[in-house]
Amino acid sequence: MLKKLIVIGGLLLAAVGNPAFADEAEDIAKVREVLKDLMPQAQPDSVKSSGMPGMYEAVFGPQVLYVSADGRFMLEGDLYDLKTRINLTEAVRDVGRAKVIAALDEKGMIIFAPEQFKHTVTAFTDIDCGYCRKMHKQMSEYNALGIRFRYLSYPRSGLNTASYYKAAAVWCADDRQAAMTKAKSGAKLEEYQSKDCDNPIKEHMAAANKVGVKGTPTLVLENGRVIPGYVEPKRLLTILEQLKKS
Repeated sequence: MLKKLIVIGGLLLAAVGNPAFADEAEDIAKVREVLKDLMPQAQPDSVKSSGMPGMYEAVFGPQVLYVSADGRFMLEGDLYDLKTRINLTEAVRDVGRAKVIAALDEKGMIIFAPEQFKHTVTAFTDIDCGYCRKMHKQMSEYNALGIRFRYLSYPRSGLNTASYYKAAAVWCADDRQAAMTKAKSGAKLEEYQSKDCDNPIKEHMAAANKVGVKGTPTLVLENGRVIPGYVEPKRLLTILEQLKKS
């Protein structure tokens, strides 16, 4: 027993004297202080070792930053493990995006779903987007394949524009599904134009900014993976099935 204690004590002393075994807690505390000075309004979700020696991973929702242990250097970009060929940063972003979407109330979404579904896709959409309209025309095909669609509004032209008011008319309609289908067919929404309500569009746009939406349609899968642009029904099902197996 005494010999074991001596060996353990020796190892601890070696660790203290070796820079490779530096106190990680001190490094993390230092990194947090640097981040606090840089972004006093934001609190990181986590700060931990990045897997790259001397660098720490700081996560703010879907945003990922890397800060050196001494707090001198910071970089924003993708970190790859060349041995496994995995984008480590994107995997962290996916988790953050999934949390952003999960925080939204489904009552504020417009949902098209079959009675039985295997997958759920959340789509940021714009009434005036051509590929959004193409995707919506195929909604029955997506649903037939067991894919449930949840729409979030993202008028690309911004607030208080024609696209925004069209979206507001749809989200304020008594039958939002019917209004969405009519709007995406290109028909005017005279019966909805006078409608005004406490709609969730600004909240959806804020979520889009956090997720990193650049255009529409943008699909967010259940694990937080983002697919920009139109994806035809069978191709989307293949992606979802592969994701489920991984």
